[in-house]
Amino acid sequence: MPIDIAAMNLIVIILATLVAGIGSVWLAALLLRVGVRSGSGGVNSQHLLSLAAGALLATAFMHLLPEAFESRIEPAMLFGVLLFGLVFFFLLDKAELWHHGHEHHHGDALPGPVGQQAAGHAHDHDHGGHAHHDHGDHSHGHAPRAGGGWAVLTGDSVHCFGDGILIASAFIADIRLGLVAAVAVLAHEIPHHIGDLVVLRQSSANQRVALVKVSLAGTMTMLGGIVGWWLVDRLHGLLPYFLVLAASSFVYVALADLIPQLQKRLPARQTAAQIAWLIVGIALVTLVSRLAHGEHDHGHAEHGHAEHGHAHEGEGAPAHKD
Repeated sequence: MPIDIAAMNLIVIILATLVAGIGSVWLAALLLRVGVRSGSGGVNSQHLLSLAAGALLATAFMHLLPEAFESRIEPAMLFGVLLFGLVFFFLLDKAELWHHGHEHHHGDALPGPVGQQAAGHAHDHDHGGHAHHDHGDHSHGHAPRAGGGWAVLTGDSVHCFGDGILIASAFIADIRLGLVAAVAVLAHEIPHHIGDLVVLRQSSANQRVALVKVSLAGTMTMLGGIVGWWLVDRLHGLLPYFLVLAASSFVYVALADLIPQLQKRLPARQTAAQIAWLIVGIALVTLVSRLAHGEHDHGHAEHGHAEHGHAHEGEGAPAHKD
């Protein structure tokens, strides 16, 4: 890879990871100010979760995995890496480093009685549908004090660092893929950061301090992007594996973190709204990919012909950086 292209890639990665990391924090703070609700009016938290889940799943299955499977690596090997990634992120989840208990905080992010009701519903879901409304009345506010706040920041920092590596891997494969991955990370971090801000506001009297702390955790996305750029650029032959790991991360977060929060008994109208916003998330990723394709078409045309030629010859190795 020529030095100027590598430097340009690094600049784009830094900008994208800053937007995904810090931009998601500021958007979360803006939504909290506007008012996040679980019912009608305001910004519906269920819609945010549905949109994020759709964006993550679309990015994984329509972009990251197809890009990885264009390589000449045996599909069975890549599926093995996908399985390893799902188990790996499950273990991080158990260590409270990746998932870091966001599902316990979304109810807190909803102000007033509506938030208490949502927290109660989440608690009901976590205990197999048995009613524990006494916890809902407290909105879990008794748990996350100062120590819990630092635990959230630590988990958030690790998660953001990992997101940065995944975004960098996608950008090195293809700029369109990187933009799509950055949008997916931005979408799923917004509801997560809403929970983080509420937890830290409970342990700090100053709301601005909470915003600064979560923003600093968000900068770890940029640091992860720089590390990912350095690492993947030197291990380019392993790029398909990085893409599959990125896909496994997105699939795990969507299926183990976001969608379970949507699996509640709701009226048909609200269920239809959830499905609609899930489709909006998929459409958003598709739109970003199309727009990026249009801007990147001229520089990508020759590469596309060459790559299809390799595919017909059975040499589907990723030639993106030749």
